[in-house]
Amino acid sequence: MRQIILDTETTGLTVEDDHRIIEIGCIELRHRRVTEHRFHTYLNPEREVDAGAAAVHGMTRDKLRDAPRFGDVVEEFLAFVRGAELIIHNAAFDVGFLDRELARVGPAWGRLSDYCSVFDTLTLARELHPGQRNSLDALCKRYEVDNAHRSLHGALLDAELLAEVYLGLTGGQGALSFEGASAGARAAPSANLAAGLRVRPPGVRLTPSEADLTAHAARLAVIDQRSAGRCLWLAASTPA
Repeated sequence: MRQIILDTETTGLTVEDDHRIIEIGCIELRHRRVTEHRFHTYLNPEREVDAGAAAVHGMTRDKLRDAPRFGDVVEEFLAFVRGAELIIHNAAFDVGFLDRELARVGPAWGRLSDYCSVFDTLTLARELHPGQRNSLDALCKRYEVDNAHRSLHGALLDAELLAEVYLGLTGGQGALSFEGASAGARAAPSANLAAGLRVRPPGVRLTPSEADLTAHAARLAVIDQRSAGRCLWLAASTPA
């Protein structure tokens, strides 16, 4: 499964107050390994950045004045996430902002759910660690992910941290490899392994088309002919 770890930074906390996205950071995950493929951009929000938000990520309207607008990168962004499962911490926040940005570009662009599915690591963390702090910083500490270099929030940096946290939450892996990046392997605490596996999202069941079934049957017939009637799969599927 192709997964995309995604994070955003914004001008403020609510889309209802017309706050905008100022940064998108995405990292690709394949077979539970982080690849070298990234999508990262700053965005001109065309409005002021709240002082509280600027204190978190360090970005101001002046710094973003020459950045592209969301409409300038929407095709590239959707091409990157299309067909993937997005891994987001507190997904409702980021998805709400992305849906609002898509709506601003035009109704023909639809919603984020038209292009990909979403998995919320905050929901999973609350199931695994009820009653505890489950912010990204708290989870980094719990799963021994080094975030000492994180003095300010940044979408791409937070996506890199979330990738490691996600692997810890869902049972870890043998060798976490950031291809083209510097990051060490970390396994999840063993106490969370079984719980993590129990709450992982279900797999996708694929139903073959009629054309697939016809091609499969033809292939079995060829194997059966070449093996003098000893194709076990064909024998097992034939009624007695």
